[in-house]
Amino acid sequence: MAKKPVKRADRVQVVYNEKRWKLLEELRMQTIEIMEPLEKANLSCIVHGSIARGDVSAKSDIDVFVPNLPGSFLIESTLERSGLTINRRVLVQATPSYAAKGYIEIDPRRAVSFPLMKLRPVERDFYRFGGEATIETLRDNQRVSGVDKRLMLIEPTADGHIESTIVGREETVAKLLNVSVETVLDRVHALLRRDEVGRTGVFIERELGSEETFEMVLKKLADENPAVRRRLKPFGQ
Repeated sequence: MAKKPVKRADRVQVVYNEKRWKLLEELRMQTIEIMEPLEKANLSCIVHGSIARGDVSAKSDIDVFVPNLPGSFLIESTLERSGLTINRRVLVQATPSYAAKGYIEIDPRRAVSFPLMKLRPVERDFYRFGGEATIETLRDNQRVSGVDKRLMLIEPTADGHIESTIVGREETVAKLLNVSVETVLDRVHALLRRDEVGRTGVFIERELGSEETFEMVLKKLADENPAVRRRLKPFGQ
């Protein structure tokens, strides 16, 4: 069951047990295994979500993100040369106004994603909003603040974290996470609406065939779909 947004105003201190610290260590080691070959290939990347914040659970996924419009072939070949098997490849565009992204699934719990179009500033901010970490952050055993799917701000402490709702504190949270207020309001609206009406699906989700590239499939979609074609245009046109 998906985590539901929380609207309480109090701050709650969460103390991690030994099992949770061990799980965080293991998940971060798996993440570094993916990030290392990408960084060596000059593909700067981040990991976001609970892996970055530290509030992991047995259901935590690893999503490594390469933000700077890389070519998909370079990412795929880098992963394969490092011994990581590619399970499936999926092109996803959440809504007509969001950038299409490529997802390279290593297994059901580990993936590398990247934009196929230029990200709007608010889209790039989404990763900082949820908490993002570089490979150096992981190696230094640092954790970062970010917001989870319950709209709870997770602030790391020496023995776990403090969590508190962001609803009604959007401007304060934006300053803390160094993101725009627009980003925070967008995520609050989206997650509260999802809680009310449930998931509504994504605009496009297309699994690639073995002979297809992400760029090839994106071109086909743009030729067929005016909304995709419009989103490909530079901003302001």
